[in-house]
Amino acid sequence: MLTIAVTGATGAQGGATARALLTAGHHVRALTRHPDSPAAEALHALGAEIRHADFDDRASLDAALTGTDALFAVTTPFGTDTDTEVRQGRALVDAAVAARLGHVVLTSAAHADRGTGVPHYDSKHEIERYLCASGVPWTVIAPAAFMDNHATGWTLSGLREGVFGWPMPADRPFALIPAADIGAFAALAFARRTAFLGRRIDIASDTRTPEQIAAALTAATGRPITHHEVGLDIVRTHSADLAAMFAYFTTTGLDVDAQALRRAYPEVGWHTFAHWAAGQDWPALLGAPRTEGAPA
Repeated sequence: MLTIAVTGATGAQGGATARALLTAGHHVRALTRHPDSPAAEALHALGAEIRHADFDDRASLDAALTGTDALFAVTTPFGTDTDTEVRQGRALVDAAVAARLGHVVLTSAAHADRGTGVPHYDSKHEIERYLCASGVPWTVIAPAAFMDNHATGWTLSGLREGVFGWPMPADRPFALIPAADIGAFAALAFARRTAFLGRRIDIASDTRTPEQIAAALTAATGRPITHHEVGLDIVRTHSADLAAMFAYFTTTGLDVDAQALRRAYPEVGWHTFAHWAAGQDWPALLGAPRTEGAPA
């Protein structure tokens, strides 16, 4: 059994990884800036040790990593910016080196090592390179687009109106993965440390087109859902970074061999998009459908 520190433990990837590691019998030290949050309390109830840590407070990172064997590292520019993400990622790597950890599993983004020109892919690749040069034993897992984003934010708002608004043509395939599969793959990387050391692996669970996603959402929600291609100019008014990402998805494409991953690592329990969608609590997410004549 390992003692594994998990950053972003109250977020999607970190939370999924913490749960997968707990299920595998490891001791999980969940690192968070908000140890009193409901998400942290939920992890504590599952058996995780909760520790305060802040990427901008090196002393807190050093204290949190003391006595651990390994680290699951996740960084994000959202809520800050890419320069901040790189600075924080480097601080986390430096703390891992100082703690003499035996393994760091960093989650990045599929294709981030391909010079995409997508700002938050480039920042993640910069952290990858810093980790690889640090001397600490490492693995980089690079997830495709998150299935979980289809049940939140502006996508969910559109689904409430029967529209799957997505900034890609209806027939353009792209790779997808849920947070649960990222967590399961990370847990596998820790369990098979020797086999995964020094490797960078793009991961995805399924490849679907927006039209196929709309059909799967129709089946899962019991409501007719139609794909509508949102213009990149509209996305750009909200985020130039995300607009660049969707432009990359549409032109170059986010190709990851999901079938090969299924064959190589069946124990991950990969979800198809339809499988993931069927597991969501759509009545709670969407609210009860309005009856005819009901006020809007």
